[in-house]
Amino acid sequence: MENSRTQQATISVIIPHLNQGKQLRRCLTALGAGHRIPDEVIVVDNGSHTVPDEICGDFAWVTLISQPLRGPGLARNLGAAQATGELLAFIDADCFPELTWLAEAENSFRDPGLHISGGDVKISYVDPHHLTAVEAYESIFSYRMGHYIKRQGFCGTGNLVVRRDIFERIGPFKGLTVAEDREWGHRACFKGYHIRYAPKQVVYHPARPSLDALQLKWDRQLTHDWAECSSNWGRITWAMKAMALALSPLPAVARIICSSRVTGLRNRASAWFVLVRIRLFRTKRMMLLLNGADASRHLEQWNKFDAL
Repeated sequence: MENSRTQQATISVIIPHLNQGKQLRRCLTALGAGHRIPDEVIVVDNGSHTVPDEICGDFAWVTLISQPLRGPGLARNLGAAQATGELLAFIDADCFPELTWLAEAENSFRDPGLHISGGDVKISYVDPHHLTAVEAYESIFSYRMGHYIKRQGFCGTGNLVVRRDIFERIGPFKGLTVAEDREWGHRACFKGYHIRYAPKQVVYHPARPSLDALQLKWDRQLTHDWAECSSNWGRITWAMKAMALALSPLPAVARIICSSRVTGLRNRASAWFVLVRIRLFRTKRMMLLLNGADASRHLEQWNKFDAL
């Protein structure tokens, strides 16, 4: 058994952190209880008000380092540069893994043709018996990793495993001015590296705590998307998407009804209510950007609400 284990690749887990001490402790606790214990864990603090040295000190196998340049992508880069594992497993501080997370990744990477693995991200609930409206909405519409990987060519960095040598060939994540997970995934695909969806490689992410937090998330995303619309045709397409978005909640009813991610009429109705609010909000923001609004301020702090 020991000889079989030593033939497996070593795994380094990299966690960017900013003012999320409670969530970080939960993440580290889950990693320590997992079926496959990581060979090393590197927490990269990105300028927290309180550096989590006491939290990390409670886990002897955790290394804490600091990245003063702002942005989770830059924090991940520093962690990757100092990691020694053959596999780099990225997870966010406010997430926690399924107990089988790294065991599933280890098993998948027995295939020498696998370059990058992106797992499923599910919503964790404060009270599973009484979902908030935002929890119901995000359960259906957020973190659709299978869709992102198969249709859009990228994977969220909250549940991403990549061979170390492949990461070095692709290059580092970008900073806050771009959606670093999408940009990195597209760059990986352009260089010929396939991202495989791994539905059993599961990580849990809490829903945003409020509608305001969800809106801020979309403000950041729209700022990234708008930066890519430099041509006249790009602006025309942007306006057309904004108008289509305002009408989109009605056809989404069928998806909400058929979704297996929530149960009960109340949760489905709550999800649709939030969907309407968010898509109208996005339409308004898109039109404001089209008319010259400056949204760069939304990039300043990458987890303003996640840290609450």
